[in-house]
Amino acid sequence: MRPVLRLPALLALAVALGACTASMGAPGPVAEAGPRLPADAVRRYAAITDEPFPVDAVEPRDLKARNVRQVVDYPTRQPPGTLVVDPYRRFLYLVMEGGKAMRYGVGVGKAGFEFTGEATVARKASWPRWTPTPDMLRRDPERNGRWAGGMPGGARNPLGARALYLFKDGKDTLYRIHGTTEPWSIGEAVSSGCIRMLNQDVIDLHRRVPTGTMVVVLGSQGTAHAARPAAPETTGSLRGDAGPVRRDGLDHARLDGLSRGASEAPEPLTDEGVADEDGL
Repeated sequence: MRPVLRLPALLALAVALGACTASMGAPGPVAEAGPRLPADAVRRYAAITDEPFPVDAVEPRDLKARNVRQVVDYPTRQPPGTLVVDPYRRFLYLVMEGGKAMRYGVGVGKAGFEFTGEATVARKASWPRWTPTPDMLRRDPERNGRWAGGMPGGARNPLGARALYLFKDGKDTLYRIHGTTEPWSIGEAVSSGCIRMLNQDVIDLHRRVPTGTMVVVLGSQGTAHAARPAAPETTGSLRGDAGPVRRDGLDHARLDGLSRGASEAPEPLTDEGVADEDGL
Protein backbone atom coordinates (compact mmCIF):
# COMPACT_ATOMS: atom_id res chain seq x y z
CA MET A 1 0.00 0.00 0.00
CA ARG A 2 1.37 3.37 -1.05
CA PRO A 3 2.01 5.87 1.71
CA VAL A 4 -0.45 8.77 1.62
CA LEU A 5 1.04 12.25 1.74
CA ARG A 6 -0.56 14.42 4.33
CA LEU A 7 -1.74 17.95 3.46
CA PRO A 8 1.24 19.75 5.08
CA ALA A 9 3.64 17.64 3.02
CA LEU A 10 1.73 18.39 -0.20
CA LEU A 11 1.79 22.11 0.53
CA ALA A 12 5.51 22.01 1.19
CA LEU A 13 6.10 20.15 -2.10
CA ALA A 14 4.04 22.70 -4.05
CA VAL A 15 5.96 25.60 -2.52
CA ALA A 16 9.27 23.95 -3.39
CA LEU A 17 8.25 23.32 -7.02
CA GLY A 18 6.93 26.85 -7.35
CA ALA A 19 10.20 28.33 -6.13
CA CYS A 20 12.18 26.19 -8.61
CA THR A 21 10.04 27.30 -11.54
CA ALA A 22 10.32 30.95 -10.62
CA SER A 23 14.06 30.66 -10.18
CA MET A 24 14.53 28.97 -13.55
CA GLY A 25 12.31 31.43 -15.38
CA ALA A 26 13.69 34.66 -13.94
CA PRO A 27 16.66 36.05 -15.91
CA GLY A 28 19.81 36.72 -13.97
CA PRO A 29 21.63 40.03 -14.03
CA VAL A 30 23.39 40.73 -17.33
CA ALA A 31 26.53 42.83 -17.44
CA GLU A 32 26.51 45.66 -19.94
CA ALA A 33 28.59 44.96 -23.05
CA GLY A 34 30.05 48.43 -23.21
CA PRO A 35 29.49 52.11 -22.50
CA ARG A 36 25.94 53.37 -22.83
CA LEU A 37 25.35 55.13 -26.13
CA PRO A 38 23.95 58.66 -26.26
CA ALA A 39 20.26 58.88 -27.14
CA ASP A 40 20.95 60.72 -30.41
CA ALA A 41 23.20 57.87 -31.56
CA VAL A 42 20.53 55.30 -30.79
CA ARG A 43 17.96 57.39 -32.69
CA ARG A 44 20.09 57.14 -35.82
CA TYR A 45 19.38 53.44 -35.84
CA ALA A 46 15.65 53.58 -35.17
CA ALA A 47 13.19 51.85 -37.49
CA ILE A 48 12.68 53.50 -40.90
CA THR A 49 9.07 53.51 -42.04
CA ASP A 50 9.13 55.50 -45.30
CA GLU A 51 10.92 52.84 -47.38
CA PRO A 52 9.26 50.35 -49.77
CA PHE A 53 10.10 47.64 -47.22
CA PRO A 54 10.42 47.93 -43.44
CA VAL A 55 13.84 48.64 -41.94
CA ASP A 56 13.94 47.38 -38.38
CA ALA A 57 15.59 49.30 -35.58
CA VAL A 58 19.02 48.04 -34.60
CA GLU A 59 18.95 46.33 -31.22
CA PRO A 60 21.19 48.16 -28.72
CA ARG A 61 23.08 44.93 -28.03
CA ASP A 62 24.11 44.86 -31.70
CA LEU A 63 25.28 48.49 -31.70
CA LYS A 64 28.82 49.04 -30.43
CA ALA A 65 30.14 52.56 -29.88
CA ARG A 66 33.02 52.08 -32.33
CA ASN A 67 30.59 51.13 -35.12
CA VAL A 68 28.19 54.05 -34.75
CA ARG A 69 28.17 56.40 -37.75
CA GLN A 70 30.20 59.41 -36.67
CA VAL A 71 32.53 62.18 -37.84
CA VAL A 72 36.16 61.47 -36.90
CA ASP A 73 39.60 62.92 -37.54
CA TYR A 74 40.96 61.31 -40.69
CA PRO A 75 44.07 62.90 -42.24
CA THR A 76 44.46 61.79 -45.85
CA ARG A 77 45.63 63.07 -49.20
CA GLN A 78 42.50 61.66 -50.83
CA PRO A 79 40.12 64.41 -51.96
CA PRO A 80 36.81 65.02 -50.20
CA GLY A 81 34.09 62.73 -51.49
CA THR A 82 36.38 59.69 -51.77
CA LEU A 83 35.41 56.45 -50.05
CA VAL A 84 38.23 54.66 -48.22
CA VAL A 85 37.53 51.07 -47.17
CA ASP A 86 39.67 49.46 -44.49
CA PRO A 87 38.51 45.84 -44.41
CA TYR A 88 41.09 44.87 -41.78
CA ARG A 89 39.95 47.38 -39.16
CA ARG A 90 36.31 47.06 -40.33
CA PHE A 91 35.71 50.71 -41.18
CA LEU A 92 34.54 52.65 -44.22
CA TYR A 93 35.38 56.37 -44.43
CA LEU A 94 33.73 59.08 -46.51
CA VAL A 95 36.44 61.74 -46.74
CA MET A 96 35.30 65.24 -45.80
CA GLU A 97 36.87 68.70 -45.74
CA GLY A 98 39.28 69.77 -43.01
CA GLY A 99 40.89 66.42 -42.21
CA LYS A 100 37.58 64.83 -41.21
CA ALA A 101 35.63 61.82 -42.42
CA MET A 102 32.29 60.21 -41.82
CA ARG A 103 33.18 56.80 -40.43
CA TYR A 104 30.94 53.75 -40.67
CA GLY A 105 31.43 50.36 -39.04
CA VAL A 106 31.35 47.47 -41.52
CA GLY A 107 31.41 43.70 -41.58
CA VAL A 108 33.74 41.87 -43.94
CA GLY A 109 33.44 38.51 -45.69
CA LYS A 110 36.06 36.58 -47.61
CA ALA A 111 35.37 38.55 -50.80
CA GLY A 112 35.97 41.77 -48.88
CA PHE A 113 39.68 40.93 -48.62
CA GLU A 114 40.12 39.89 -52.27
CA PHE A 115 40.17 43.33 -53.89
CA THR A 116 42.55 46.19 -53.08
CA GLY A 117 43.33 49.39 -54.90
CA GLU A 118 41.09 51.91 -56.61
CA ALA A 119 37.66 51.46 -58.12
CA THR A 120 34.63 53.55 -59.01
CA VAL A 121 31.01 53.39 -57.90
CA ALA A 122 29.54 52.59 -61.30
CA ARG A 123 26.05 51.74 -60.11
CA LYS A 124 23.82 52.32 -57.10
CA ALA A 125 20.73 50.28 -56.32
CA SER A 126 17.87 50.59 -53.85
CA TRP A 127 16.59 47.28 -52.51
CA PRO A 128 18.84 45.37 -54.93
CA ARG A 129 18.22 41.92 -56.34
CA TRP A 130 20.55 39.18 -55.04
CA THR A 131 21.76 36.10 -56.87
CA PRO A 132 23.93 33.51 -55.06
CA THR A 133 27.27 32.80 -56.68
CA PRO A 134 28.06 29.31 -58.06
CA ASP A 135 30.32 28.73 -55.07
CA MET A 136 27.49 29.55 -52.66
CA LEU A 137 25.17 27.19 -54.52
CA ARG A 138 27.70 24.38 -54.23
CA ARG A 139 28.45 25.09 -50.58
CA ASP A 140 24.84 25.28 -49.40
CA PRO A 141 22.43 24.11 -52.10
CA GLU A 142 19.59 23.56 -49.64
CA ARG A 143 19.63 27.16 -48.45
CA ASN A 144 20.63 28.97 -51.65
CA GLY A 145 19.33 26.69 -54.42
CA ARG A 146 15.83 28.16 -54.41
CA TRP A 147 17.33 31.56 -55.27
CA ALA A 148 19.51 30.38 -58.17
CA GLY A 149 17.45 32.60 -60.45
CA GLY A 150 17.74 35.59 -58.12
CA MET A 151 15.97 36.92 -55.03
CA PRO A 152 13.96 40.13 -55.47
CA GLY A 153 14.80 43.05 -53.22
CA GLY A 154 13.05 43.12 -49.88
CA ALA A 155 13.36 43.00 -46.12
CA ARG A 156 14.82 39.45 -46.18
CA ASN A 157 17.22 40.02 -49.08
CA PRO A 158 20.82 39.59 -47.83
CA LEU A 159 22.01 42.66 -49.77
CA GLY A 160 19.84 44.84 -47.57
CA ALA A 161 18.35 48.20 -48.45
CA ARG A 162 21.08 49.56 -50.75
CA ALA A 163 24.10 48.42 -52.75
CA LEU A 164 27.05 50.19 -54.38
CA TYR A 165 28.66 48.29 -57.29
CA LEU A 166 32.38 48.84 -57.81
CA PHE A 167 34.00 48.79 -61.24
CA LYS A 168 37.61 49.20 -62.33
CA ASP A 169 38.64 50.10 -65.88
CA GLY A 170 35.05 49.61 -66.95
CA LYS A 171 34.86 46.05 -65.61
CA ASP A 172 32.85 44.76 -62.67
CA THR A 173 35.13 43.92 -59.75
CA LEU A 174 32.31 41.83 -58.15
CA TYR A 175 33.07 43.94 -55.05
CA ARG A 176 29.99 45.36 -53.34
CA ILE A 177 29.21 47.70 -50.48
CA HIS A 178 25.74 46.77 -49.29
CA GLY A 179 23.30 46.53 -46.41
CA THR A 180 22.71 43.48 -44.27
CA THR A 181 19.97 41.54 -42.53
CA GLU A 182 22.48 40.53 -39.81
CA PRO A 183 23.34 43.65 -37.77
CA TRP A 184 25.32 41.57 -35.27
CA SER A 185 27.93 40.95 -38.02
CA ILE A 186 29.04 44.61 -38.18
CA GLY A 187 32.63 44.88 -37.00
CA GLU A 188 33.17 41.15 -37.58
CA ALA A 189 34.73 38.91 -40.23
CA VAL A 190 31.97 36.64 -41.52
CA SER A 191 31.92 33.64 -43.81
CA SER A 192 30.88 35.25 -47.08
CA GLY A 193 30.31 38.61 -48.68
CA CYS A 194 32.07 41.86 -49.48
CA ILE A 195 31.53 44.95 -47.31
CA ARG A 196 28.29 44.97 -45.36
CA MET A 197 26.79 47.89 -43.46
CA LEU A 198 23.83 48.45 -41.20
CA ASN A 199 20.83 49.29 -43.37
CA GLN A 200 20.50 52.71 -41.73
CA ASP A 201 24.15 53.40 -42.61
CA VAL A 202 24.06 52.17 -46.18
CA ILE A 203 20.94 54.28 -46.81
CA ASP A 204 22.84 57.29 -45.44
CA LEU A 205 25.91 56.53 -47.56
CA HIS A 206 23.82 55.88 -50.68
CA ARG A 207 22.34 59.38 -50.55
CA ARG A 208 25.70 61.05 -49.87
CA VAL A 209 27.75 59.63 -52.76
CA PRO A 210 26.96 59.83 -56.48
CA THR A 211 27.89 57.35 -59.17
CA GLY A 212 31.44 57.99 -60.30
CA THR A 213 32.71 58.27 -56.72
CA MET A 214 36.27 57.01 -56.30
CA VAL A 215 36.77 54.16 -53.82
CA VAL A 216 40.14 53.22 -52.32
CA VAL A 217 40.31 49.77 -50.74
CA LEU A 218 43.29 49.41 -48.42
CA GLY A 219 45.47 46.32 -48.29
CA SER A 220 46.91 44.64 -45.23
CA GLN A 221 50.36 46.31 -45.34
CA GLY A 222 49.16 49.89 -45.05
CA THR A 223 46.49 48.95 -42.53
CA ALA A 224 48.88 47.10 -40.25
CA HIS A 225 51.09 50.18 -40.01
CA ALA A 226 48.18 52.49 -39.30
CA ALA A 227 46.90 50.24 -36.53
CA ARG A 228 50.14 50.14 -34.50
CA PRO A 229 50.01 51.71 -31.02
CA ALA A 230 50.91 55.37 -31.03
CA ALA A 231 54.44 56.38 -30.03
CA PRO A 232 54.94 58.78 -27.12
CA GLU A 233 54.11 62.36 -28.06
CA THR A 234 57.10 64.49 -29.00
CA THR A 235 57.71 67.98 -30.28
CA GLY A 236 59.46 68.96 -33.48
CA SER A 237 59.72 67.10 -36.76
CA LEU A 238 60.67 63.45 -37.20
CA ARG A 239 60.60 63.46 -41.01
CA GLY A 240 64.15 62.20 -41.22
CA ASP A 241 63.15 58.94 -39.50
CA ALA A 242 59.84 58.42 -41.25
CA GLY A 243 60.86 55.30 -43.17
CA PRO A 244 59.63 54.38 -46.65
CA VAL A 245 56.70 56.36 -47.98
CA ARG A 246 53.61 54.34 -48.95
CA ARG A 247 51.56 55.69 -51.82
CA ASP A 248 48.13 54.84 -50.43
CA GLY A 249 47.02 58.44 -49.98
CA LEU A 250 47.03 58.34 -46.18
CA ASP A 251 48.97 60.50 -43.75
CA HIS A 252 50.28 57.60 -41.67
CA ALA A 253 52.26 59.83 -39.29
CA ARG A 254 49.01 61.34 -37.99
CA LEU A 255 47.05 58.10 -38.24
CA ASP A 256 49.52 56.43 -35.88
CA GLY A 257 48.57 58.99 -33.25
CA LEU A 258 44.83 58.49 -33.79
CA SER A 259 44.58 54.74 -34.24
CA ARG A 260 44.53 53.68 -30.59
CA GLY A 261 41.65 55.94 -29.64
CA ALA A 262 39.71 55.08 -32.79
CA SER A 263 39.59 51.36 -32.09
CA GLU A 264 37.24 50.97 -29.13
CA ALA A 265 36.76 54.21 -27.19
CA PRO A 266 33.59 56.19 -27.93
CA GLU A 267 34.15 59.29 -30.04
CA PRO A 268 32.10 62.44 -30.55
CA LEU A 269 28.86 61.01 -31.96
CA THR A 270 27.95 63.74 -34.44
CA ASP A 271 26.25 63.12 -37.76
CA GLU A 272 26.96 66.36 -39.66
CA GLY A 273 28.14 66.71 -42.11
CA VAL A 274 25.33 45.59 -65.32
CA ALA A 275 23.94 42.69 -63.73
CA ASP A 276 23.06 41.64 -60.21
CA GLU A 277 24.90 38.33 -60.54
CA ASP A 278 26.71 38.73 -57.28
CA GLY A 279 26.99 37.17 -53.88
CA LEU A 280 26.59 38.69 -50.46
